[in-house]
Formats: sequence, C-alpha cells, structure tokens
Amino acid sequence: MKTNLSSQITLTRIPLRYYRPENAFEHSVLTRLEKIPTNIYESAEEGSFAIAKEIATQIRKKQDIGKPFVIALPGGRSPLSVYKELIRMHNEEKLSFRNVIAFVEYEFYPLANPSAGNLARLKEELFDQVDIDPANIYCPDGSMPKDAILDFCRQYEETIQSVGGIDCMLLGIGNSSNIMFNVGGTTISSRTRMVLLEGASRKEAARTFPSQENVPAGIITMGISTMMNARSVILMAWGEDKASIVAKTVEGKVSDAVPSSYLQNHPNAKVVIDLSAAYDLTRISHPWLVTSCEWDNKLIRRAIVWLCQLTDKPILKLTNKDYSEHGLGELLALYGSAYNVNIKIFN
Repeated sequence: MKTNLSSQITLTRIPLRYYRPENAFEHSVLTRLEKIPTNIYESAEEGSFAIAKEIATQIRKKQDIGKPFVIALPGGRSPLSVYKELIRMHNEEKLSFRNVIAFVEYEFYPLANPSAGNLARLKEELFDQVDIDPANIYCPDGSMPKDAILDFCRQYEETIQSVGGIDCMLLGIGNSSNIMFNVGGTTISSRTRMVLLEGASRKEAARTFPSQENVPAGIITMGISTMMNARSVILMAWGEDKASIVAKTVEGKVSDAVPSSYLQNHPNAKVVIDLSAAYDLTRISHPWLVTSCEWDNKLIRRAIVWLCQLTDKPILKLTNKDYSEHGLGELLALYGSAYNVNIKIFN
C-alpha cells in the first residue's frame, strides 16, 4: 500500500516511560534501534533549556582550567530558545562568555546588505546580549570578492584548528536532512566551501528573508568533515514536520542521501528533540517492537493496521502466528486469541 495507514492513526497519549525510562536497563531496551543517543522532551522549550544547561556546564569547565571554549553555532529558528536561555543564564546566573570563541556555521553569499545576513541575526539574538569578546567571533564574509572565497574557506578551517578545534557544535536539521547547508549527496570529506542554494534548501533559507526572491544565490557553509571533527555535537529538532527526517537520521542507514545520518559515526553526538519530532521513532510510533505496551484502543488499531500491511492480509485473516512473530504477543495474552482481537478491531 502506498499510504501508511498505521501512522495516520494519531496516538492521543504517549506514556512517559517511552521517553523517560526509569533506569538504564529500560533505556537500553527502548532505544536499541536508535544509533545516535537521543533525548526526548515534552516541549521544544524543555529541550532547549537542557541544551543551554549543557553548553553552560562546558563553558564553566573550561573557565575553571583557564582555557577557551570553542563553539560552532547555527542561525535559523531552531536555536532561538537555546540562545534565550543562555542570555538568561548570563544575566541571572553570572554565566560569562569571556572565554568563548564562536564560529558561525554558515553565511549567505553574496550579501548586498550585511544586516540581512546570518551574523547580523546572531548578534541580535545572542552575541550582543552577552559578554563575548567580538574579536572571538568568526564568520564567513558575505560580501568578500568572489576570487577570495576559496582561500577564505581554507583559512576558516585553519583558524578552527589554530584555536584547538571545535569543542561543541550545535546543529539544526532541515526537512530534507540538510545539515547546515550540506544537502543530499554531500560527501563525508566535505569542508567549509561555497554551495549554491537550490530546491528545498532555497525554500528553507527563504524563511529568514522577505521572500524567496531575496535569498542570495549561495551560502558559505561548514562541511560534514568539519562536523565530524568537532569533539561534541548536539543536533536539535522541534515539531512534527521534523519527525520523518529524525527517524531516518537516528534509526536509518548511514547514507550520503541523508547527510545527518553521518552522525551515527560520530563518537560524541546526541540528538535532542521534542515529542512531536520524536513521533516516528520506533519507541513512540511502534512501541510493541521494543517494549511491553500500555494498550488503548488507538494503539491497538495502529498495531493491527501495521500488521495487516506487513503481512499483506486483511484483519480477519490474521493468525496467532502473525501476532507472535511480529511483537504483538501481548495482544494474544490480553484477548485470548488472534480471532478475538481481529473481531474487536473489525467491529
């Protein structure tokens, strides 16, 4: 069937233990299909606070030993709540950014008006509201001459290495799995470079400009290799429109068609999402495959429709063997037989 009817049955309640397991054993059971450590929060705000707290902890640890903390930051809407919380911590909890060195992950090119660029927005959203040294902020120049781009991209990577490498890279993710602006087909060896904005990437970039016509032709962006060399990576995603790509990133195969999936090979990456963005993960959408379930009518219907599609059988033809072999033995225990479950759902 072309349509995934199972996923169209909206679950009204997600048990807390599916995304807040009580202990390490339960966590390992629930997440055994997830190839990147994934933390699920009830809201984007709760997830953003957790990210900000982790960044603040890393900043203070480096301060305690008198070393700089090097961070790579994105623009866009996803990190706004993180930035607001970091500003609050600066104002109310005396979090200092004096030892922070920040690299902006991408900048639009060419920029006729620098105030429309990514750096200008990051200054407004974060840098100008904390005590970071402006000399410690690095960003591609959206108005540099075209013949200077290649040298600049090489020097940008060298500058990152000269300050000791990136300690933490904060990332958003596009609906088409673009990381920064590395789209499908990007190789794992890619570094900072100029790319043209086309298709889905151009549409996503248009969110920060008055219209799609105002989006510059290209963007200077860090590459996948830059990301993989960071000592830690935090990928954040909020909202149901990110659910599909989060599932491909976390549970799918590593593929250049899904650049975010490269993070499965990173030694210290994590994914931080809200419940809406987690909706297509197995432990949320098909929990019977990884744990015992808290069955209600909607979850039962979702499971049976899924089983019908998987076995290519109508409901009334499902057998005890079908249930047992596909993780739904609990329903046999609850209702006595496949026949009883089939009749219940059919009616």
